[in-house]
Amino acid sequence: MLTQLGSLITAIDDIYDVYGTLKELELFTDAVERWDIDAIDQLPDYIKICFLALHNSINDMAFEVLKKQRFHIIKHLKKAWADLCKAYLLEAKWYYSGYTPSLEEYIENAWISISAPVILVHAFFFVTKQITKEALECLEKYPSIIRSSSMILRFADDLGTSSDEIERGDVPKSIQCYMHQSGASEEEARQHIKFLIGETWKQMNKDRVTNSPFCIVFLEIATNLGRMAQCMYQHGDGYGVPNRETKDRVLSLLINPIYHYQQL
Repeated sequence: MLTQLGSLITAIDDIYDVYGTLKELELFTDAVERWDIDAIDQLPDYIKICFLALHNSINDMAFEVLKKQRFHIIKHLKKAWADLCKAYLLEAKWYYSGYTPSLEEYIENAWISISAPVILVHAFFFVTKQITKEALECLEKYPSIIRSSSMILRFADDLGTSSDEIERGDVPKSIQCYMHQSGASEEEARQHIKFLIGETWKQMNKDRVTNSPFCIVFLEIATNLGRMAQCMYQHGDGYGVPNRETKDRVLSLLINPIYHYQQL
């Protein structure tokens, strides 16, 4: 499920970042928000294919949950995707207008555009054995643990990828927004973002031990997403350029044997 989500997120992210015109992106966002196949008639074929892949995949996931738990979740999944696409669209509008938001304005959108809420909403339904009304109401509002996990992923991503993405022609990231807002140097901005990561971890740790309607497995997934982010982007873009440290770590963890050396 997570592999399928990652593929969909990457493809749709590229449409908003690289391929789509602003008009096409507005139409695509509207189609996702309405979850309506008929709404894609005006879109080019490559975006129609992407929408149908998204629509069919998410409906299939919802069907599996409905079969196993007798719970209809499609409205929750499509809301998460609509929120993601609206966040992508806002970034596209910033890019086309040459607008640089304040750090606070950027964060308010970027913790959604990093796609972590979509991942965690889907994860919730696949690992929760008894879905409660209380948990659903909390999930709908994106509780603090989802926001904290998302922000750590966003900040780690920005630290690892922003320089290359700006060179390729992308919207300003948290580092550039802070530099523009405060007049800080790039190094000072990077230190500030690292400070924000530390503060967000403090909030995440509080969220893990307070009363919550979520199961412990889901709380661990949210926490591990933040851990994974700092590992993935520790030495740069470990997702977009995975053949460096990321490859070595995966091979070391899962493939290469562990040798036992006896003391001489």
